[in-house]
Amino acid sequence: MTGIDSDKNSADAVKRLLELVKTSLDDDKAEDIVVIDLAGKSSIADHMVIANGRSQRQVGAIADHLSRKLKESGFGTAKVEGMPACDWVLVDAGDVVVHLFRPEVRGFYNLEKMWSAELPPTERAVS
Repeated sequence: MTGIDSDKNSADAVKRLLELVKTSLDDDKAEDIVVIDLAGKSSIADHMVIANGRSQRQVGAIADHLSRKLKESGFGTAKVEGMPACDWVLVDAGDVVVHLFRPEVRGFYNLEKMWSAELPPTERAVS
């Protein structure tokens, strides 16, 4: 397999992973789902997905269901952090990182603004 073919297969796998994440969140009635493209912005992942659950119980259930679906679909065991409190749960699926919040907590941290806002040229880090 050439490098170009493996890049295409890798891109297809990331696309399938992202679709699985979005479908799982939608099935579990997550609210305000936002996908942020991190390609070229960070090496931690290709996409960040942010969503709300209405309560701690729903946030925990969404995270649990997502981690099970990832494993069942062959994407391996995702790292999950924040389950004891379920105010903010991180599901690290490798190329897609998912942040699940209760609405108040999401508003406080405002990750969308931090990761999706373009900085003016004078405030950008020197490359």
